[in-house]
Amino acid sequence: MTWRRWHIAALALAAPALAWSNADVEKNIANSKNWAMQAGDMYNQRYSKLNQITTGNVGKMQVAWTFSTGVLRGHEGSPLVVDGIMYLHSPFPNKVFAINLDDQQILWKYEPKQDPAVIPQMCCDTVNRGVAYAEGKVFLQQADSTLVALDAKTGKVVWSVKNGDPKVGAVNTNAPHVFKDKVITGISGGEWGVRGFLAAYDINSGKPVWKAFSTGPDNEMLMDPAKTMTWTDGALKPVGKDSSLKTWQGDQWKTGGGTTWGWYSYDKATNLVYYGTGNPSTWNPAQRPGDNKWSMTIFARDLDTGVAKWVYQMTPYDEWDFDGINEMILADINVKGKATKALVHFDRNGFGYTLDRTTGALLVAEKFDPKVNWATHVDMKSGRPQVVAKYSTAKGGPDVNTKGICPAALGSKDQQPASFDPNTGLFYVPTNHVCMDYEPFKVEYTAGQPYVGATLSMYPTPGSHGGMGNYITWDAGSGKIVQSKPEKFSVWSGSLNTAGGISCYGTLEGYLKCVDAKDITKELYKFKTPSGIIGNVFTYEHKGKQYIGVFSGIGGWAGIGMAAGLEKDTDGLGAVGGYRDLAKFTELGGSLTVFALPN
Repeated sequence: MTWRRWHIAALALAAPALAWSNADVEKNIANSKNWAMQAGDMYNQRYSKLNQITTGNVGKMQVAWTFSTGVLRGHEGSPLVVDGIMYLHSPFPNKVFAINLDDQQILWKYEPKQDPAVIPQMCCDTVNRGVAYAEGKVFLQQADSTLVALDAKTGKVVWSVKNGDPKVGAVNTNAPHVFKDKVITGISGGEWGVRGFLAAYDINSGKPVWKAFSTGPDNEMLMDPAKTMTWTDGALKPVGKDSSLKTWQGDQWKTGGGTTWGWYSYDKATNLVYYGTGNPSTWNPAQRPGDNKWSMTIFARDLDTGVAKWVYQMTPYDEWDFDGINEMILADINVKGKATKALVHFDRNGFGYTLDRTTGALLVAEKFDPKVNWATHVDMKSGRPQVVAKYSTAKGGPDVNTKGICPAALGSKDQQPASFDPNTGLFYVPTNHVCMDYEPFKVEYTAGQPYVGATLSMYPTPGSHGGMGNYITWDAGSGKIVQSKPEKFSVWSGSLNTAGGISCYGTLEGYLKCVDAKDITKELYKFKTPSGIIGNVFTYEHKGKQYIGVFSGIGGWAGIGMAAGLEKDTDGLGAVGGYRDLAKFTELGGSLTVFALPN
């Protein structure tokens, strides 16, 4: 189906009666005993109202039970829990297990048969960020870009649809999200020159509803030149005709990246779905002059039609691979003395952004790692970062090694989601504290082949605490770090906050840590799991008892050296050398560890 038919279908399906389809998801997330979405809710807040485990007793937690997935690669995301059943996923081959929480019995297992040729098409490990649940169906976005709906009672396939062609590098690592009557999913492959898009499918039939590209002509991007707004000259103004095409040379937008492999959020009040787009392709900026819109962009799209209401590009003409795909956290907070329906985003480029999510107005943009040096600041009138010439990889040009850029390409934060605690009003952010040397080189586009064009080396931020990570609290209303807790390695785990006053995260060495949400320097609990943690901490209640769980299983970009057996320092897009010491602390192996207070 062409995009035009998709769009027509979108308008046809936007009937008011279908708006009730969201009730099941809303019911499940309203019950705090469940963990029914990857972030716990549609706002991506990663906060639970459960309060049995508190600052006073978390130190007594013990391992309640464990589960091996039987897969050795990196384990991102987290299981879901709905009404006493846990739905648990794995990296490639993307197994899904349904587990009865009464006795941890496996009720069913789904293991798709995927062509292993998809593995070398995945840039940074064979991770998967989890499943979605709605109306008796479990939704899985497989690595080979097949989106499937499974019967939650039996594991049988209800429907499946191809979302992309892995032969050209269009693979998937993201978790699908269910908002109203649609399954929302994106695409990976920015390092293969894949043209990014967000797509919506009907939850009952799998039929495509709309598809919106990140780059290209207005009609294929579902952009309205007169009504889609962006922050310009201190105000919101229409993007105008061909706003993307004008910023690319020739047809480069067709292989321009802007992929969408992160997390998505949704506000029922605005009916907008929020997400970010990734890096422009290639990593060699000399080959793609222009702002390369709308890569590196926060999008707000109408959920029913896919039409963009507003856009904001964080890193025009990216020269460092600062993907903009990190999660958008929706929260109603005080921003500079004014109650605001905010969108808060911690970008790879090292700036924490606060926008008005209803209009797209830029309110705050400040560094959430003081060592960020590639830009001095974001000009609040134009919304553009002010680039430091010394760290411009385009200024030096191809085959020139620009040294000492902070942050490294994997950013001051990557996909590991932050949490928001309504009790403190603060955001809890797992961060990277890593810098890099970056040498671009000329590369030709060949479909199905890597289209990177840069050699990188990564290392701990010089002149700092010597470690590669910090766990921080952030005031998004003022754009200031409140507290910072140093870690030896990047904190590549998604955090969790609860009404018990605790904040929990995992470390690459494999520790689950819980700290006092009011003072994160107070470490209240620490336990070494079987492998490094890049999964997201979650919680649920079963038969009156609160549990906290997390995947361990080293891998992802930071752990790609161990996961894929890479050796050269510049392998893994520069991560292997930077994280070489990880092998002194952990080993491969995917498992879930679940904690609880003793009886």
